[in-house]
Amino acid sequence: MSHVDDKTYVIGVDVGTGSVRAGVFDLQGQLIGVAKRDITLFSAPGARYEQSSDDIWQAVCHSVLAAVEDSRINAESVIGVSFDATCSLVVIGPQSQPLAVDQHGIHQRNVIVWMDQRATEQAKRINEQGHYVLQYVGQRISPEMETPKLMWLKAHYPTTYHAAQHFFDLTDFLTWRASGSLARSICTTVCKWTYLAHEGRWDDSYFQSIGLGDLVEQNYQRIGNEIVPPGTPLANGLTQDAAAQMGLRAGITVAAGLIDAHAGGVGSVGAIANDGEANPAACLAYVFGTSACTLTSSVNRTTVPGVWGPYYSAMVPGLWLNEAGQSAAGAAIDHLMTLHPAYSELSKQTQVEGLSPAVVLSNLAKRQVASLSDVVFLADGVHVVPEFLGNRAPFADPEARAVIAGLDMDSSLDSLVKLYIAGICGLAYGLRQIIDAQASQGLQVSRVVISGGAGQDPLIRQIIADATRMEVVAPSTAEPVMLGAAMLAAVGAGFFADLEQAMKGMSSFGDHYLPADDRIRDRHNQRFEAFTRLQQTARELAC
Repeated sequence: MSHVDDKTYVIGVDVGTGSVRAGVFDLQGQLIGVAKRDITLFSAPGARYEQSSDDIWQAVCHSVLAAVEDSRINAESVIGVSFDATCSLVVIGPQSQPLAVDQHGIHQRNVIVWMDQRATEQAKRINEQGHYVLQYVGQRISPEMETPKLMWLKAHYPTTYHAAQHFFDLTDFLTWRASGSLARSICTTVCKWTYLAHEGRWDDSYFQSIGLGDLVEQNYQRIGNEIVPPGTPLANGLTQDAAAQMGLRAGITVAAGLIDAHAGGVGSVGAIANDGEANPAACLAYVFGTSACTLTSSVNRTTVPGVWGPYYSAMVPGLWLNEAGQSAAGAAIDHLMTLHPAYSELSKQTQVEGLSPAVVLSNLAKRQVASLSDVVFLADGVHVVPEFLGNRAPFADPEARAVIAGLDMDSSLDSLVKLYIAGICGLAYGLRQIIDAQASQGLQVSRVVISGGAGQDPLIRQIIADATRMEVVAPSTAEPVMLGAAMLAAVGAGFFADLEQAMKGMSSFGDHYLPADDRIRDRHNQRFEAFTRLQQTARELAC
């Protein structure tokens, strides 16, 4: 570790689906200042979701300015910045201008958001071909990934496709705007673009087979022919223009970034445990936000059907990563609540109490039970399979849909509490399926490390521990995703020799939640069986 003045700081910027958050951290991982700015999400029928890269960049700059102001530090003491973001596709044309990605022709709407499903048919065609690269995406590519989206864009808007000079994953777009570097992160290209990091190459035959051979002919210039590990310092650092917009010094480190969920993994799983050792491979990172992502690291390459990966060095350098999750998690619960007749009453109560709907329902549930584990009994008779946006894993079925069973005509808040608890249980059972699928292939973990805004509630953490039959651990920081991005900046600035050292030096474990007794375990087992039966029935009825 090289010496750096103690009064120096790094900034991690987290770009989620609905907002940008920036955090100023010291080099021990303490959050000094934070700021948030909302970003606009455009939606259209057919599960189409778009954003504006200019809007996102402006929100980034405002958030960094505000976070530094909140920290009350001298902006001159910031030595590095890095980014994490959703795996959304950014389309940039001549003169670095945005290009429209749909028939509306609005160039500012140039981002196809990660959860957009317009490329479902293209993903299906890729999967039917069974190309070699699919071995590294759990045998099935998803419409959330970038190559199906590029196929869709080329087929439906060829003028835009051919005019585009750059196709970026959102994280790489941000590092480009900040530094001018066209280098892409191993994390984004491996996980969402089919880059084979363990072989250090793109696969020409894959792109040729799916009708994107022009990318091969152009030596991959438009999607990245310089692929670097997360934390790599880029180009000449922060440009004069970006520095002026962020209120920082020009030339400070801009480090290659991560996908947002993976930043949460970096910011949480590498902490030193009670035994004095750090063992990222023993931890399953569960990043619970609008969607949910599971990240499991392993020394050995392990293929799990329906689970993305194995990806080499996509999160922890030198380890293989298996990635799974749920396309809708916090968003599924938010939507579930709106379906109940008591939602309007709940909305009034949230305004009076100044709390979110989920927190109000959680508080109502806690008042009815002697222990957090007992809330499972509040959901008796109601079952939810919350797959409103399909099943990401372990079935890799984007056409799966939600199931709600057991509703009556009760329109009270208590009935809505019951539905809420059933929904959280449903998410936990989906996580259990992922853990079981991985374990069946030899990918064993000993704890779930939970992060993300939707996973902050101790009630939710205890339900997950009980439903999955595993210890759940929370990072000591409330912001592990931003911390993960900040670690990259610290590595890029040379304070830590590598990311593994940064994980040990800047993160730690906090609260622990253990699975409850046999009575609770048995009830969850019964509900899990009902969950799987409903899930299977929904697949059989789909038509």
